Amino acid sequence: MSHPANALSRRRFLAGASGGLVAVVLAACGFERASVGSSSASLNPIPTPSPTQTPEPSATPGPSLRDRIGQMLLVGFRGLTVDEASEIAGDIRDLNLGGILLFDSDQPTHSKVRNVASPTQLTDLVSGLQALATTPLLVAIDEEGGLVARLDQRHGFPPTESAADLGARGDVAYTQAAGHKIAETLASVGVNLNLAPVVDLNVNPTNPIIGSLGRSFSADPAVVTAQAEAFIKGHRGVGVQTTLKHFPGHGSSTGDTHLGVVDVTATWSDVELEPFANVVHDGLTDAVLTAHVFNATLDPDHPATLSQPTITGILRDRIGWDGLVLSDDMQMGAIREAYGYADALRLAILAGIDVLTIAQQQVFEDGIVGHTIDLIAGMVADGSIPETRIDESYARIMALKARLAD
Repeated sequence: MSHPANALSRRRFLAGASGGLVAVVLAACGFERASVGSSSASLNPIPTPSPTQTPEPSATPGPSLRDRIGQMLLVGFRGLTVDEASEIAGDIRDLNLGGILLFDSDQPTHSKVRNVASPTQLTDLVSGLQALATTPLLVAIDEEGGLVARLDQRHGFPPTESAADLGARGDVAYTQAAGHKIAETLASVGVNLNLAPVVDLNVNPTNPIIGSLGRSFSADPAVVTAQAEAFIKGHRGVGVQTTLKHFPGHGSSTGDTHLGVVDVTATWSDVELEPFANVVHDGLTDAVLTAHVFNATLDPDHPATLSQPTITGILRDRIGWDGLVLSDDMQMGAIREAYGYADALRLAILAGIDVLTIAQQQVFEDGIVGHTIDLIAGMVADGSIPETRIDESYARIMALKARLAD
């Protein structure tokens, strides 16, 4: 189904915040969490942290608008080796592409190798692509552990454990060691951004994309918080950045956003915000990745990735996160079925997304980087997107990349 743009969305959302579930949702962003193992979290208010100041754009001449937009793209590609005549090489060299997303195959069945054949091969691929970049690339991968591990034993990498297994074990020291081991593997091949941990609650164990794949630590927000923070600390010891996902919570869904529109209005509750707010408040967040779930309680018009009330209103203004926000794959069915590509890009940027993920997983499109830059630059030119939004995102991206060099 389609959810057309509506200028009154944010006003309707805020107007409804005085009562009902939405009021609870917004209040829950300042809760005090319960101890690990409790069945629910206490919602006693605690002070909301002051938002981190976004670096001001430099007054000196800087990169062009197109170069700044290029930094906002995280793109998947095909290839095991560096070919300077390839499209991805040209995107990095000529279009200032900001990041690459690595996959081990074209399909979940692993029927065809895509970027990963062996540790040595992947190291050479990443270092070769980095050498083409003027600004260091974000090199991202989904290495959650268990079934979602792009670097697995088939290609000569160490085994990993799922979030579900780590959560059931309940040993944060063990989880931190497991996170450290994963991060060491990533760093050894040049990956600097892990699209993990999943902090979705296992509200629906039969969820086809979260619970049934063992991607959630627990249904208890306190357990999820403790496990996720341990996993993150393991990564920080190696210098690999991490990403909380999928905001504002995908664990209660009954559908898969890869395939089409998923409505969680009847299944989602404000408790799903708690792990995100906890980890942000504890200063252990590097980036947040959004979900494409539609929730009419939070925004009657758009799914979370395209929703200003959800991304700016809840994540940024209420929880206080002013760091990097990434979209889930903009080519997924939940977006493609309901929106044109240009409209989805515009709504995502206006919502507060900094990095647009174009996985090239289900759909592969030649020239997608140049086409996307053209579209966004055109929308800046016609006033559909304020250039200040590009500046804000560019500043956040550069701030994260500066930490990679520390």
